[in-house]
This record gives sequence, C-alpha cells and structure tokens, in this order.
Amino acid sequence: MMQPKKTKFRRAFKGRIKGNTKGGSALNFGQFGLKALEPNRVNAREIEAARRAITREMKRQGRVWIRIFPDVPVSKKPIEVRMGKGKGAPEFWAARVAPGRIMFEIDGVPETVARESLRLGAAKLSVKTKIISRIEGL
Repeated sequence: MMQPKKTKFRRAFKGRIKGNTKGGSALNFGQFGLKALEPNRVNAREIEAARRAITREMKRQGRVWIRIFPDVPVSKKPIEVRMGKGKGAPEFWAARVAPGRIMFEIDGVPETVARESLRLGAAKLSVKTKIISRIEGL
C-alpha cells in the first residue's frame, strides 16, 4: 500500500474538499482515464484494490498510471473511549479527491478492455467516477 516515507506532522486536520480540482483534470499519459465526479477521501486500500482490479483485467498488458497519492493521515480513537485525552493515533492514509480529478490512466490495450478494466477499478472506489478517453475528447 502507498504511504509517504516521511511527513512533517503526524496528524492532520480533517478539512473540507471545496470546489473542483485545481489541476490534474486532463489526460496526460494514457488514452483512457477514470475521472472523479464528487469530492471525497480515497483510502490507500481502495487505491491498491482498484489498481489490482485494473491490472488483472488488462492481463498485465499495457500501462497503468496512478495520478493520486494518499498523503493525508486519518486518525481515529479506539472504540468505547471517553472524550478528551488527545486526537488519536493515525489509522490509515487517504488522498483528498476533488471533482474532475483524473485518478487512473491506462494505455496500450484495446478500448473494450480499457473500459471494462476501468469499470472494475471504479467499483473498488468510494467515489462516483466517469470513464473518459482521449479519442472521444470527453
């Protein structure tokens, strides 16, 4: 699973994901991509599960680019613990995804295989997505 090697701070504020994505809304590497349609935090486990589903469907042909990185530590207090006594230990890593962000890109496979693999990958994510392609210009 992906996580940063080193961070400046152990814990982060929750924050809000406002507006559309600032960058990363165009296909830069592949012919097909998976675009987020809603704001949400995507877990490192979800990213890894989606990557595995995509590469398995492509039968390890072609190339996959992951355009998001889980760099936000999400902390959680243990269950049945009283209020107070600090924030809690980091539980998992997440990536903040704004609407319009390209999350995955693939290339080197036929269109039918690409669409099916991205559909299977999208099923693993907690964000509504749309499959886009360079050919259609969507």
